[in-house]
Amino acid sequence: MKQKHIPFSVIEDFINKILVKAGVTANDAKIVGDVLIKADKYGFDSHGVNRLKPIYLDRIKDGILDTITNFEIIRESPTTAVIDGHNGLGHVISYNSMKMAIEKAKTYGMGMVAVRHSTHYGFAGYYPLMAVKEDMIGITGTNARPSIAPTFGIENMLGTNPLTFGIPTDEPFPFLLDCATSIAQRGKIELYAREGKDIPKGWVVDESGNSITNADEALDKLSAETAALTPLGGIGDETAGYKGYGYATVVEILSAALQQGSFLKMLLGKKDGEKIPYPLGHFFIAINVSAFIDPADFKKTTGDILRELRESKKMPGQNRIFTAGEKEYEIWLERKDKGAPFTELLLQEFRELCASYDLPEFLHYFE
Repeated sequence: MKQKHIPFSVIEDFINKILVKAGVTANDAKIVGDVLIKADKYGFDSHGVNRLKPIYLDRIKDGILDTITNFEIIRESPTTAVIDGHNGLGHVISYNSMKMAIEKAKTYGMGMVAVRHSTHYGFAGYYPLMAVKEDMIGITGTNARPSIAPTFGIENMLGTNPLTFGIPTDEPFPFLLDCATSIAQRGKIELYAREGKDIPKGWVVDESGNSITNADEALDKLSAETAALTPLGGIGDETAGYKGYGYATVVEILSAALQQGSFLKMLLGKKDGEKIPYPLGHFFIAINVSAFIDPADFKKTTGDILRELRESKKMPGQNRIFTAGEKEYEIWLERKDKGAPFTELLLQEFRELCASYDLPEFLHYFE
């Protein structure tokens, strides 16, 4: 599908202005924009600027996402905290939560912050990367609206519940593992639908236990709760779907039980047929490497592990082995001067946003 690249500086300016027009403060808009743009910089297109309208602006319009973020500390110790985000902007709540975890780790070696009543926080990898910049290991997870069926089930119960790690190395890029605990997340299916492509067999299961491959049909049935995503490992237990199911459950527990937050069907975003906020929970962990070892030694060992993995024997027909974070770094090198890729559908959506939010000065970029 034909694509056009838009400079990141243009997208950043556009997002900041449109969010301010929607009622977000300038400082908070900058945080939201940075999270969305960084997703596109690293190739996480399913969580990039394509979600500006359907996930954030539309929810603001529907009154289920507050533009003013109230970051309330409910409970705190030297190494931990519990935050209530009061259905504000998930990116802002999460940025400040990871920042708090990092500050605690600077003093005490480790910090963990649990969050309740937040909203979709976008590109999960953004927050561990904040810790990596401080020579720390960063970990985050979040629950989400029900999408995954438990192993041997067909009902969407668990969210895609990513468990994400960022680890500093001595290479030009960190180790970054940002994975949903389902085979694929809803955002990736949305991307396939935008591009008019079928999704692979085994990603989505219907009420009869059969795979759905049409992306539009999958999204419709997921929304109607007549289909569910499959956990990592796939349908049943022959390919170890129980492992993804188990990890998704761990993330659900850590995103809800530590902070007395919402979970499972409480995150559907509906009550008596009306839309309500998705009161998501997150957790953020920062581990200060210097509390264990000199950061340079840690990064060298980590780099050695990754290099040995990449240099190991390759499967016939394959000329390369990757480690987590490597592909993302190469995408950044490719895109840093070109900008983010926009499909024609996304260009059209942004042209409509220019009109809706009275930003004609950006229109020519999206034509």
